[in-house]
Amino acid sequence: MAHADYKIGVVGVGRMGANIARHLKDDGFQVVVVYDAATERAKEVASELGATATDKLAQVTALADYIITVVTDDNAMRQIFSDDADDSLLKNASDTVFINCATISPQTHVDVEALAAKHGAESLEGCMASSITQAREGTLYLMCGGKKETFDKTRPILDSMSVSLRYIGEAGQAAQVKALVNMVMNINTAGLAEGLGLGAALGLDLEMLQEVFAQTGANSRVLETDGEDMQIRDHECYFSAAHASKDSGIALDLADEAGISLPLAQATKDQYDRMIDLGLGELDKSGVAELTFPGRGKIRVMKS
Repeated sequence: MAHADYKIGVVGVGRMGANIARHLKDDGFQVVVVYDAATERAKEVASELGATATDKLAQVTALADYIITVVTDDNAMRQIFSDDADDSLLKNASDTVFINCATISPQTHVDVEALAAKHGAESLEGCMASSITQAREGTLYLMCGGKKETFDKTRPILDSMSVSLRYIGEAGQAAQVKALVNMVMNINTAGLAEGLGLGAALGLDLEMLQEVFAQTGANSRVLETDGEDMQIRDHECYFSAAHASKDSGIALDLADEAGISLPLAQATKDQYDRMIDLGLGELDKSGVAELTFPGRGKIRVMKS
């Protein structure tokens, strides 16, 4: 099929969902309907895209053949895929294909796949290991889980969204990998904040310190994305502290189920929980540096 033959709906048009929708439209797909719990946001995005904004989940299913969901957590996911609510994406969902991109627990992906199948639909998890800019440009790192035939059916959409696409395996497995990716990323972020914070306390030149880190075993992708932001206190949100806490929590739950201890992951989550307690959960994850640098008081968020 040509791109224009795909009728796509997007449920959850926050920073990631809206930019995925924008890119797909730019790439020639029909984005026909959007839904968000924040109805004004949905109307704004729909107006921009020339799509329908609806406050009824069932209407998304009625208008779209492929539905991309980007919601906040397990509870939101279970609400939109409720099997007994008056309004749900599962209403008259036969032959609909769902691509679920939120970072949620692996078991929820498994449960949603089963619910979709019960209603004659298909479900695929499309876990994103990237941020807002990549969503807009169609350069996501995308990890997928579910039935291989569903993955193959959705390839044109997935290829448009991503620059690196990987089929992981059955439902739940991509979410497991994503949880580990974010757990390690969060540990690296908190570790970098402590390294730079101690460097600042010792009076070291932080630009020099970051150059040394980059050329030694202290290097990481987080150094590239967050190091300067930590130094200059630019915590404009690309991946929030609240999301970091949630995702580390998913990994810790998996560790509990597997019977292993992850003290670094727990300590990292504790740092992000502290940010939430201080009212800083919507800062970028780089804001964890505000807990480690000496003499930092009120948070200052710089806008680009």
